[in-house]
Amino acid sequence: MEKQTKSKTPHRPSAASFSTVRQIALSLENVEEVSSYRTPGFKVRGALFARFHQDGESLVVRMDIDKRDEMIAADPNTYYITDHYLNYPWILVRPSRIQPDALRGLLLSAHRSAAAAKRATKHHPSIPRRPAPRPKPRR
Repeated sequence: MEKQTKSKTPHRPSAASFSTVRQIALSLENVEEVSSYRTPGFKVRGALFARFHQDGESLVVRMDIDKRDEMIAADPNTYYITDHYLNYPWILVRPSRIQPDALRGLLLSAHRSAAAAKRATKHHPSIPRRPAPRPKPRR
């Protein structure tokens, strides 16, 4: 009789998929799905808080830079940035490595941050806002 050995790696529930990302994002209050850099994204009251990255494997999520650096240091296989994002409050996430509960918390935090930023610009007209995009001419 063969002796059964236990796996040294604990069982992890399945990682999040892009459909999980969409489901969680759209379950949050006042969220609309939009196109951002030709990828699906999510806004709350017009403020982007998450979008799929052009690489097809990552998610771009709004996050305070200090918190972002902590998360990258704690789990660089899941969280990372490229040089493009160094000075911006965004983090890149590999959905294949994050659990749905952690993803829900991450998206909820990003949603709150974007909503708060939108309220701040609405109540403080001195904060510069980007002009509305011009309509494309019809051919």
